[in-house]
Amino acid sequence: MKKDKKIKPELILINITGADRIGLTAELMDTLSRYDATVLDIGQADIHHNLSLGILFKTVNIKSGDILKELLVKTNAMRVQVSFNIISEEEYNDWVGRQGKSRYIITILGRKITARQIAATSKVIAKQGLNIDSITRLTGRIPLDENQKALTKACIEFSVRGTPNNMEKMQREFMELSHKLNYDISLQEDTVYRRTRRLICFDMDSTLIRTEVIDELADRAGVGDEVRAITESAMRGEIDFEESFKRRVALLKGLDISVMKEIAENLPITEGLDRLMEILKRSGYKTAILSGGFTYFGNFLKQKYGFDYVYANDLEVGPDGKLTGKHLGDIVDGKRKKELLRLIAQVENINLAQTIAVGDGANDLPMLSEAGLGIAFHAKPKVKAEAGQSISTIGIDGILYFLGFKDSYMDLSVHA
Repeated sequence: MKKDKKIKPELILINITGADRIGLTAELMDTLSRYDATVLDIGQADIHHNLSLGILFKTVNIKSGDILKELLVKTNAMRVQVSFNIISEEEYNDWVGRQGKSRYIITILGRKITARQIAATSKVIAKQGLNIDSITRLTGRIPLDENQKALTKACIEFSVRGTPNNMEKMQREFMELSHKLNYDISLQEDTVYRRTRRLICFDMDSTLIRTEVIDELADRAGVGDEVRAITESAMRGEIDFEESFKRRVALLKGLDISVMKEIAENLPITEGLDRLMEILKRSGYKTAILSGGFTYFGNFLKQKYGFDYVYANDLEVGPDGKLTGKHLGDIVDGKRKKELLRLIAQVENINLAQTIAVGDGANDLPMLSEAGLGIAFHAKPKVKAEAGQSISTIGIDGILYFLGFKDSYMDLSVHA
C-alpha cells in the first residue's frame, strides 16, 4: 500500500482589515482550529470601529491552499479584507532571534498629539536603528468641541526594540523636539521595574502646589520682592540652597503664625493632583513629600491627599506666636532629599529602581538622579536637561502615562 506523502509545514501570515464586529475573531480562529493550526503570533487593534488583525500560524500536514480558500470565503462573508503572505523559515528564525534585544518605551504626551510630533519622534527612532513593535493610545477619546478641550490630555506609547546607536544623542534630540514642538517625550528601558514602581517622592512648592509658600509668607511680611529674588536664584542653581533658605527665613522675622492657616487653606493645587493621588493610592504606591518648604504645609497636604511621609523644614516660633526668623533642625536641601528617598525605600523594602522622584528646582536634581525614574515637572531648563524625563505641557497626572497607566484601566471619568 502506497503511503501518503507528508506535506511540509508552512508559515502563513494573514492580515484582516475592515469594519469590526462582535465575534469576528472567534469565527476566524474557529476556522483555523479545524485545521489544527498553531498560532505563532497574533496582534489586533481597533481604531474607530475599524479592525486590523494579524495572525501568523503554522500549518500541520495540510495543503495551505485548502485553509486559505476557506479563510477567503469566510472573510468575504464577513465583509472584511484579507491578505496572505508565506513566511520563510529564515525570516521566522530572524524574527525569533530579535526577541532577546533590548526594548524601550517612548511616551509622548501633551494637550493634543499632532502628525508632525509623531513624524519627528518616529524619525529619531528610525535613525537610531530601532524598530517600532507597537503604538498604543493611553488616553481617552478627545472631543472635537473646542470648548471641551481646555484641559484634555493626549498620550501615545511606542514600544520599540533594538539597541540605540547613540542613547545620549537620542535623548538630546527628544529634548530638543519637546521644546520645539511643544510636547513631552519620555524614553525608558522596558525592564521589569518600569511597571512595578512602588514609591514616588514629590517636591512640594511649584510641584504639588502652584506657588512657593515662602513667597506667600513673605508677601504677608511685606518682603515679597526680596524673598522672590532669592528663591528664583536658588531654583536656577545660582546660589547654595542652604544659604538662600537661611536668608529668606530671616526676612520672615516677626510674622504672626496665624497667617499660615489662611495660606494653607488657599493653596493653589497643581492640575491633576487629585486624580494622580487617587490612582496611586488605589494602586498601592507609597507616597512622600520631600520639601525644602515647610512642614506645616506638607502636613496639610498629607491630611488632604493621604501622603505616607512628609519631610520638610520647621520654623521657630517665639512665645509671642511670631516667627523668630530661624528654623529648627537640619535643613531639607537637595542632598537631604536624596538621603530621605533612599531611607524611605529601605524602610519600605523597595528597590531603588522601583522609585520615582518628581520636582522642579535645582535642589531636586540629586533625588531625581537617584530614583529609578526622575521627572522634572514644569521645571527650569537646566533641571529638564539633567533630569532626562520631563512634563511641561499638562498636569501632574501626566506621570501616570510614564508609568504605563491607560485611562480605561483605572475606570476614570474619561474612557478609552
